[in-house]
Amino acid sequence: MKFRVLLLCLLASSLMHSQAVTSFEGMDASQIAHPGLDVDPNGAVGTKQYMEWVNVSYQAYDKVTAAPVWPAPQTGTTPFHTNNVPNCYNVGGDGIITFDHLALRWVIALRGVPTKGNYYYCVAISNTDDLTSSTLAWYTYQFSLNPVLGVNTKGDAYWPDWPKFGTWWDGYYVSFDLNDVDRSYRQIGTVVCALDRTNMVIGAAANPMQCFSDPNPIPTNGSVYLKHSLIPADIEGTTAPPAGRDEFLVSIQNPPIDGKTTTSTSMNLWDFHVDWVNPTNSTFTNSSVTVPAYTPGCYDASKPVSTLCVPEPSTAITNVRVDSVGDRFMPGFGYRNFGAYESFLISHTVKAAAKTKQTGIGWKELRGSGTPTLYQSGTINPNTVFRFMPSIAQDATGNAAAGYNISSNGTHPSIKASWWNLNNPAPPTQLNIVVGTGDEENSWHWGDYSSMTIDPVDDCTFWYVGQYFISNQTGTQINWNTRIGHFKISSCKK
Repeated sequence: MKFRVLLLCLLASSLMHSQAVTSFEGMDASQIAHPGLDVDPNGAVGTKQYMEWVNVSYQAYDKVTAAPVWPAPQTGTTPFHTNNVPNCYNVGGDGIITFDHLALRWVIALRGVPTKGNYYYCVAISNTDDLTSSTLAWYTYQFSLNPVLGVNTKGDAYWPDWPKFGTWWDGYYVSFDLNDVDRSYRQIGTVVCALDRTNMVIGAAANPMQCFSDPNPIPTNGSVYLKHSLIPADIEGTTAPPAGRDEFLVSIQNPPIDGKTTTSTSMNLWDFHVDWVNPTNSTFTNSSVTVPAYTPGCYDASKPVSTLCVPEPSTAITNVRVDSVGDRFMPGFGYRNFGAYESFLISHTVKAAAKTKQTGIGWKELRGSGTPTLYQSGTINPNTVFRFMPSIAQDATGNAAAGYNISSNGTHPSIKASWWNLNNPAPPTQLNIVVGTGDEENSWHWGDYSSMTIDPVDDCTFWYVGQYFISNQTGTQINWNTRIGHFKISSCKK
């Protein structure tokens, strides 16, 4: 396996540090039986391995040697086939890999589509933190989604798109966009569900999931929903939230579709209170948080549902521009309990130049022991390349790091990261993870998301996975690559 270490010099808080970034190849299209253009690369770091997902397979790698755990990537449905869970035999994409820091267990979550128009959410939880253990087994669960999705005027269930997953002390939380299959997959609302984590991590029977929608009731002929794609808070570190702490989710507030407005000055905060003993006491509440004005990445008032604007060197010939997916926040929404304060961190792609469509990485930190409020925000945009597809996390000492792709007319899509300290703000310092040497010439699809996670052992090392190309993808070819990188800020001491 190709393995390399890049040494970069960083300047932060006026002190010079030496920063090592290690990266290695993750899964690529040649390893997948039927690779698609929609890759959805994401992953998580555990106590002993790093585990990665691409549609529709997973693989794990030893944290020290980068050696793969299995001879070949595993089909995403493997745990469900092993346990005879037929409604989860057909993966509908959008798989998520999570490491539950409080239980020290792996979680694989995905959408199952056993028959057309029939949807399930499928969750597999490991019985150990070690994926090489001879006793490794998976507790598997299937949750029927159709009863909570609503239907359109033709009676067809809405498509549960872009599910996002978060670990909280009292449950696993998952959000779904509701897309109308008969109106070009128009986004008309959201559904958020709480899953019974307490029983699931021990393999016991799970209580029925508890779900809420917005709008409520779900319309049969909904208008375009401007606060879609909710991201649930996900615990970083091993300090749980205070007892009784509600789960929170965030979503963007897209500009009104009026043909002229391109900016927004708010984001959405959602408070999910679950009561497993008396579900009638559970609540789901939306509020608005005022933030500095921003324009979603690649937003065009004349084509508000299109976020395609990221150029590649080949764009002048192919006219293909990559999708920034700038119309939403990107996972994860990391939560840390520092004792003295609680911090929530989120990132997204924003317009970063006044006279061009150039995009940068916007980030926002919320703090508060009750309903969190905006504490600080910023934009990563040190030069004229486009930055997009971010994911952000925070280490044990308040260092934040965001991973993302870069691209421009003169720069092949590549993977970089930036870090800074949230308590002693200074301009972010950029790191290189991998330099791309090819373009995606035959499609606008790019990843859909990526992931930055924190090592649960030292609580300091950042791990990031994203998509790139070694050679041009042309015609009917599918030849994407993924890269996994990790680094530790020298000031972090657990």
